[in-house]
Amino acid sequence: MLPRNVWQALARPGYLLSAWPWRSAGYLLTGAVTGVVVLVGVVTSAAVGGVLALALVGLPLLLATALAGVPVAAVERRRLRLVDTEPASDPHEPPGEPGLRPWLVTRLRERATWRELGHALLFAGLLWPVDALAFAVFLPGPLSVVATPLVLAVNGEAKVLKVWLVTTWSAAAGCAVLGLVLLALGAYLLGVVAGARAGLARLLVAPREADLGARVVELSRSRARLVDAFEAERRRIERDLHDGAQQRLVALTMTLGLARLDAPPGPLADQLAKAHEEAGAALAELRELIQGIHPKVLADYGLEAAVADAADRSAVPVDVDLELPGRLSAAVEAAAYFVVCEALANVGRHSGASRAEVSGGHREGRLVLQIRDDGRGGARAGAGSGLTGLADRVTVLDGRLSLSSPPGGPTLLRVEIPCDAAS
Repeated sequence: MLPRNVWQALARPGYLLSAWPWRSAGYLLTGAVTGVVVLVGVVTSAAVGGVLALALVGLPLLLATALAGVPVAAVERRRLRLVDTEPASDPHEPPGEPGLRPWLVTRLRERATWRELGHALLFAGLLWPVDALAFAVFLPGPLSVVATPLVLAVNGEAKVLKVWLVTTWSAAAGCAVLGLVLLALGAYLLGVVAGARAGLARLLVAPREADLGARVVELSRSRARLVDAFEAERRRIERDLHDGAQQRLVALTMTLGLARLDAPPGPLADQLAKAHEEAGAALAELRELIQGIHPKVLADYGLEAAVADAADRSAVPVDVDLELPGRLSAAVEAAAYFVVCEALANVGRHSGASRAEVSGGHREGRLVLQIRDDGRGGARAGAGSGLTGLADRVTVLDGRLSLSSPPGGPTLLRVEIPCDAAS
């Protein structure tokens, strides 16, 4: 696996033979050049702005100075690629409307803009001299020592680092060996300085927290879109089954019933009777399937009516105490309804309860549902009860599902789903 940044490269044995020392040198050299340009720009803006401010026309220039960190940060994010291949995303939000004024308002209200202005001032005043000094000391200095024999051959003498005079070949060879050692050491030091410098720059102009926050927001939005698309697809399937397959089965059942009445007693009548019963059973199963996909009562009248309908159809008597001030979002209503249906189905199949209760409401920005029964208890996830699927469905909406079911009962299933106030 290739190293993604200079720190990972420094930890590997092949660092000196890789391109990372030269990339580090390039990062520091371009930092020094860019810093000089930024320094000139800051000094010029300050001088011109001070003069124009006397004539009350310096506001545009002051705004430009406040936003000066934005292009500097953009350049820095590109330079980071030299020593850190991890993408450095732009922390700025796009303006809500097109035009210069919305763009200016958005930028001036962002913390990233002022953080980038601080980076530009730090860059102009302190960072670029550090870049220049590290580059000069750790690369040209050792190279000049390595070149001592060449200078001696050309000039007859060589002054190493402008301090030591070398006139003999043995001394020149010794300086060359020392220069190679210094060059290797300088390559590592270049990597360390470049890595530290890049870490500071990323902290100021491309913080990973901003990337993480943007990813979380995008994932939340993507998940919401997927939930909405899933519910829309469920409704489409329910509509197609209701208007298509169900109507055909109704017509088939009626046709078989009429044929059964007209057929004389005998084997043919018996076959028609059997086919009529099978068609009726298929129609009943299809209706139950449609009811399970997305019941019409839920779409038309909301969660309260759908829960009351599910309670009426339950094999165990169910008391309903659910109070909502209005309709919730379709995804929340669908998830809550299917949790109630699955829980009541579990009560009828596994609990041995004589009575159950569904209660809850909308409290503090959350839909709270509680399904309780007086059965034998002992329910747990992963035992064929479908609780894992219910938990996954609730988790998709940032909700929580908790279960209390001690042996001997009672069993309490509690669901909380964040949602806007009912309307």
